[in-house]
Amino acid sequence: MNTMTSIEQMKKHHLQMKQAFNRNPMPTIDARVDKLVRLKAALISYSDNICQAMNQDYGRRSVQDTLMADILPCVANIDYSIDMLSDWMSPSVRHPSALLASSHVEVIYQPKGVVGIVTPWNFPIMLSVGPLIGAIAAGNRAMIKMSEFTPATNQVLAIMLASVFDIDEVIVVEGEADVSSQFTALAFDHLLFTGSTAVGRLVMRAAADNLTPVTLELGGKSPVIVADDVSMELAVERIIYGKSLNNGQVCVAPDYVLVPEQQKDAFIAEYKKQYQTLFVDGVDSENLTSVANDRQFQRISSLLNSEIEAGTRVEPCHENRIDAGQHRLVTHLVVEPKLTASIMEEEIFGPLLPVIGYTDIEQAIAIVNSKPRPLALYLMSFNVDLQTRIKTTIHSGGMCINDCVFHLAVDDAPFGGIGESGQGNYHGKEGFTTFSHAKTVMTSGKDHPIKLLFETGDNNFKSQVLSLLGK
Repeated sequence: MNTMTSIEQMKKHHLQMKQAFNRNPMPTIDARVDKLVRLKAALISYSDNICQAMNQDYGRRSVQDTLMADILPCVANIDYSIDMLSDWMSPSVRHPSALLASSHVEVIYQPKGVVGIVTPWNFPIMLSVGPLIGAIAAGNRAMIKMSEFTPATNQVLAIMLASVFDIDEVIVVEGEADVSSQFTALAFDHLLFTGSTAVGRLVMRAAADNLTPVTLELGGKSPVIVADDVSMELAVERIIYGKSLNNGQVCVAPDYVLVPEQQKDAFIAEYKKQYQTLFVDGVDSENLTSVANDRQFQRISSLLNSEIEAGTRVEPCHENRIDAGQHRLVTHLVVEPKLTASIMEEEIFGPLLPVIGYTDIEQAIAIVNSKPRPLALYLMSFNVDLQTRIKTTIHSGGMCINDCVFHLAVDDAPFGGIGESGQGNYHGKEGFTTFSHAKTVMTSGKDHPIKLLFETGDNNFKSQVLSLLGK
C-alpha cells in the first residue's frame, strides 16, 4: 500500500520521485494512456469499497453522492482525456515574426515533474483522483496529501492506487497539520490545493519559498440570483439538487439565494415541498448525507443558533430536522439574515441556505458585488439580456444559467476560481496545460537573415525591418 505519514519518509520519497522522473522525463502517449486505462478499471473495481469507506468516515454518506459526485466524474474525465491526449500532446505550430521568417517555431508540452495534490474531506476521491488524471495525462508523477478526516477512504484509495502505479509514480500521504505544512513546503514542480481561502493563503506562502507554481481551488459564497421571469417551481428544482448534494458540503454549492421580494414566500413554500419529496424521512432518509464530522456539525450549528438567537426567521425543510448524535441536519432556510451576519460573511459549506428578497435587479447585483468574487455564480432566468449582463459584468470562477453545480462535471471546460475563490484551473485541456510546461522551441536553418541587420551599409532586409517602424 503506497501510503506514508512520517515527515522524514515523505521528504525522502519526494527526492526519490524527482530522481525517478529525471530518468524518464517524457513518458510516451502509450505509457500515459495505459496508466489512465488501469486507473479507470481500478476505480470501477473499487467503487463498492470506496462507498463503504466514505460511509464509515461520514457516519452516513449517501451511496448516490459517492457514485455520482466522486467516482463517475473521474471515470468520465479519464475517457475524455484518453480521447484527447494525442491532440493535447501535439506541438503547437506558431508564426515567427518578420525578423525570423526563415525559422520554425513550435510550442511543446513537457511534464513539469513531481506534482503535489492537497485534498479536502468533502470529495476525497474526485478531488484527489481528478487532479491526478490531469497530472498523469501530462506525464507527471504525484504525491497526494489526504485529509485526516477521511481515514477509511484514504486507506482504500492508497490500496487502489498501489494496484495501478509504482511507488515512485504515485504516493498517498496522511497526517495532520504538521504533515500538511511540511508537505506544502516541499519543492514540488506544481502544487494544487483544494480547500478554504484561509488555508490557501498559508499554502501559497509555503510554496513561495521554492517558487512552486500553485493552483488554488478555494470556495466562497456562491450566490443564486432568481429573476422575476422564472417560476418558483423551476427555480427550486434547479437549486435544490446542488444544495442537497453531499448535504451542501460542496465548494460550489448555492450559498445564498436572492429572490424577488414578492415571490420570497412562494420560493420558501416550494423549496420545503420539493425537499420533503426528495428526503421523505428527514434526517432519517437513507439518501441524506451526514455533516462529515462533529467539528463541522458544531460549526454549522453555531451559524444556525446565532440566527435563531438574533430572531431571524428560520424554516427547517422537514419537521424531522436534526440528529445531533449522528451529526445529521436537514436543509434550513434562513430568511433575511443581516448582510453583516456571520452566515452572510463565511462560506456555509453545509445545509443552511439564506434567502434574501430584493426589490429590483440592481439591488441583487449590488449585494453580489459587495462580497469577494465567488467560485460559482448562478442565475435563474430566461431573459437573454439579463443573462448577458450577469455573465459578462459579475466576476466568478464559473457560472450556470438555469442550473447549478453541474458545470463542475463538464470535461471540456476549465474549472477554477478568481480572487479569493482561487487561482488557476484544471479539468480537460486546461488540466493538461496546468501540469505541463509550454516550451517555445525555435529552429533556424543554415540561412539566417538576422546577420544582415549588423552589416554596414544598407540592404533590402534592413529596409524591410525599418519599414515596420515607418522609416
